[in-house]
Amino acid sequence: MVEYKIFLAGEFISSNKKLSITNKYTGKLFSTTFLADKEILDKAILSAEKVKTICRNLSSQEKYIALKFISEELENNKLHLGKILCIESGKPISYAIGEIERSAQTFLIAAEECKRLPKEYMSLDWTVNGKNKEGLVNYFPIGIVAGISPFNFPMNLAVHKIAPAIAAGCPIILKPASTTPLSTLELAKIISKTNLPKGMVSILPMDRVTGNLLVTDDRINLLSFTGSPLIGWELKKQSGKKKVVLELGGNAGVIISNTTDLKKIIDRCMVGAFSYSGQICIHAQRFVVHHQLFNDFIKLMATETKKLIAGDPLKKEANISVMIDEENAKRVDEWVKESIKQGAKLICGGKRKKTFYEPTILTNTTAKMKVNAEEIFGPVICIEKYNGKIEDAIKKINDSKFGLQCGVFTDSASELDLCFKTIEVGGLIHNDVPTLRFDQMPYGGIKESGLGREGVKYAIMDMMEPKILVK
Repeated sequence: MVEYKIFLAGEFISSNKKLSITNKYTGKLFSTTFLADKEILDKAILSAEKVKTICRNLSSQEKYIALKFISEELENNKLHLGKILCIESGKPISYAIGEIERSAQTFLIAAEECKRLPKEYMSLDWTVNGKNKEGLVNYFPIGIVAGISPFNFPMNLAVHKIAPAIAAGCPIILKPASTTPLSTLELAKIISKTNLPKGMVSILPMDRVTGNLLVTDDRINLLSFTGSPLIGWELKKQSGKKKVVLELGGNAGVIISNTTDLKKIIDRCMVGAFSYSGQICIHAQRFVVHHQLFNDFIKLMATETKKLIAGDPLKKEANISVMIDEENAKRVDEWVKESIKQGAKLICGGKRKKTFYEPTILTNTTAKMKVNAEEIFGPVICIEKYNGKIEDAIKKINDSKFGLQCGVFTDSASELDLCFKTIEVGGLIHNDVPTLRFDQMPYGGIKESGLGREGVKYAIMDMMEPKILVK
């Protein structure tokens, strides 16, 4: 069994408190690492402060070389890293390897973006007293970044904080999820081989009490948090005057219009519905289907759902596996049973065995039921109908406190245009599920789904401050 040391300012260290990491499928101990205490975190912040100026002055070439190296190492070691990610998270191996590939791509994007950090020239002679004046706007690193990443994409969502921070010239301290920290500690081994300043990156698993100091410490200049809305908005309240970026998930919807060929889209709908047991911020949770296609769509989805192969995520044939822990599986089970008592109809699934929850389809749900209104974060979908008018579908999608992404299957340009203008989300995906994300695009939500945007270029902008020279 491998013991992982934590990454403090370029050095691998241990602490007085061990953290056990289980194989999420077997429940058995897989590895151990350590939790950082307040003293270790303080050393990380002090080290970041010491190298802040050095990081600020890194050339584009120096950052590019480091970021490109990390990208290549991730790609070269994706099978090894994918296996570790699979075991610690319970994510099917094909998805786990895919996540490592995306992480490599994210670092590559950051390597390219660091070569074109924005500058702006503006004329200021619009008024009499501006004659012969001009302005140069430049962007400078904001300072120390604190990143808090979740369990569901333990590598790539952490990388979406680390890579932009390096590209922007900001030191970063990352707190990975305590259930899945091994992927990022493997990443730390790669980062340690670069010529980046010691202290620019620290990766420290912590308990919530210690981790909360990242939120409240005034030496931190920006907090980037990905996780639940309940925790995210509370952290914002505690963050003081620092800048905050929140990516908080939601209950993503899918509109299926009557111009859709159901057989052509069913595979994508299955991916959106049940990838990684629905433990994805942009999990396709609410399907709103044209009334003429409603019954056929339910039959197709139920048929395909029953074909899913559950099992050990390390086996290639398994396309659905366990949830992250039994507590969350029980919560999903409670929500489903509660909805059935409230009038929902169970099409298939609806049973739990320890940490495994069957892929489940419900209909006759309402926006007052948790399975519909809240972020289920499990393998459960709700399929409802709309009356044939796209405005009715839009109304149903917008009847939510969340607004992250939405998928729209339609061949009508006018329907798509109306959806883009009026659906209250951060991203609209045409003829695909909302679970689709490319790592260079702006990603984030409105309403309770978050604040600000991720996506490498957009995260870099959040990590920099504009300054104007008038001359």
